[in-house]
Amino acid sequence: VVTYSGRVDNRDELIARYGSPLFVFSEQSLVQRYHDLRQAFARRYAKVRIAWSYKTNYLQAICRVFHREGAWAEVVSPMEFEKALRTGVPSDHIHFNGPFKPDDAIEQAVRGDAPIHIDGFDELHRIERIAERLGKRPRVAIRVNVAVEGLPAWSRFGLNLESGQAREAARRIIAGGKLDLVGLHCHIGTFILGPVAYGIAAGKLVDLANSLKRELGLKLDFIDLGGGFASRNTLKDQYLAGDQASPSFERYADAICDELAKLDYAPQELPTLVLETGRALCDEAGYLISSVISGKRLPDGRRGLVIDAGVNLLFTAFWYKHDVLPSQATPGTQEQTVLYGPLCMNIDVLRDTV
Repeated sequence: VVTYSGRVDNRDELIARYGSPLFVFSEQSLVQRYHDLRQAFARRYAKVRIAWSYKTNYLQAICRVFHREGAWAEVVSPMEFEKALRTGVPSDHIHFNGPFKPDDAIEQAVRGDAPIHIDGFDELHRIERIAERLGKRPRVAIRVNVAVEGLPAWSRFGLNLESGQAREAARRIIAGGKLDLVGLHCHIGTFILGPVAYGIAAGKLVDLANSLKRELGLKLDFIDLGGGFASRNTLKDQYLAGDQASPSFERYADAICDELAKLDYAPQELPTLVLETGRALCDEAGYLISSVISGKRLPDGRRGLVIDAGVNLLFTAFWYKHDVLPSQATPGTQEQTVLYGPLCMNIDVLRDTV
């Protein structure tokens, strides 16, 4: 992976140096999208933190760009936690999320004062046990799953709001006296094209935060709205192109911040808004340079091309209509073409029609 500023206009030089296929990311685009996101929310809310989603792209060059610009890390596995540390992120700037946290990973996070997002009651008990053994008082957040009309429920993650699990977990943490409950976290899905869904989710977290403050005297350090903002890529079932259909960061910010304004907190005590934005920051910055290996005529008359990059490298081809651009001008009449990868599998199709 080459992280650089500018367009992919030196592809021959890049291929000669690094080989084909090759992923290339524009540092300029990564930085611009990061600041567009931050500014959109900072205009409406005073305390904003972006935690780069390592599961989206944990290539070190990409992570370093976002950390250099001020992002924390959001990780969902012990491997990603270790990678964030090796990239230079202080452990207390790593949000440790996800449903799989072995005891040794929890111990590392507790020792490093990383905020741990609790996924369930079993995990809560294990964190307490480890914290007591280490003589530490870790910072924790509750991951909350909420019902949002029109979206499939992501109920496998976190503790449910509507059933009372999330509120019960808060009481359990406070009663236990071994953990500091500092945050609430919600992630409603991925590639969410409707900003109103974030308004609904934010409103539910705000209601929960206000009731916890009123009933238990709890003041939160942060409210985490997760990720899932749509990038400008085009989904396969979309009619409009992504650059027309995907909402701006400003629309997401308006939906979320309208609800955050209902927090019953003094201005100086407002919790930090955490965003775990991933694809919307990096999708349009990335290019895959590939070489044509062979061509053939298909039974239906279309042209088929075999290239040296398959769905094992570009698995997003299963749901995105990726833009395909020739590296050089091609004379003659254009014709419908199918792009195949090199794998000996029938599903290895990067674009069914170009």
